[in-house]
Amino acid sequence: MTTMRNKLLITGAMAAVIILTACSDSVKRKPGTDYMPDMAYSRALETYASTAELNEKGINYNATPVAGTVSRSQDYVYHIAMDAPGDTVNYFASNATQSPVQMLTDKEMEETKRLYMINCGICHGTKLDGNGPLYKDGAGPYPAKPATLVGDAKYDAMSEGMMFYSITYGKNLMGGYASQVTPKQRWDIIHYIKLEQGKKSNGTTTVKDGVTPDSTTVAVK
Repeated sequence: MTTMRNKLLITGAMAAVIILTACSDSVKRKPGTDYMPDMAYSRALETYASTAELNEKGINYNATPVAGTVSRSQDYVYHIAMDAPGDTVNYFASNATQSPVQMLTDKEMEETKRLYMINCGICHGTKLDGNGPLYKDGAGPYPAKPATLVGDAKYDAMSEGMMFYSITYGKNLMGGYASQVTPKQRWDIIHYIKLEQGKKSNGTTTVKDGVTPDSTTVAVK
């Protein structure tokens, strides 16, 4: 009994010494070794900090996307850029660019029509006849009639690439809409316009392989 009591006392005393030693400020502590210090102590970017402020701190950041990368929302790359305002060389070169959009589901078509009405219909009209609210048969605030997208031989024959170029950079009195609609949305809108042109030129709904343009498997070009 006495031996057991002595063992407990000795064990308790040793535990107390260990606890006191561990909590003592007199013991110099040494932190563990960081395997990847750059990850453990990464340099954070201050919200809304200017690139100049970051560079002063030795952080090389300019908010420019890595060369060759494309945003997920802009997965359709357009390679023809505008060299200068009023550029005509690349405008005509864009004629060779084909739309990557081959089909739109009913849901995509509905969204595309909505985007057209918001961004294009105010000038080109809900019927694509150039008679939008800004013109309104000449009674609107805009004196010149916008382009008639359906029923005008010039625009019926205009290539998808030229349309995309015009929407992106603007043409004549129309400004560019690159900041309003993504590249994919632009191609979708052009696809919708071409479908409407096809309906008008044929006097009926364009049919290919027994499928109408509003079908979920539409592939009309």
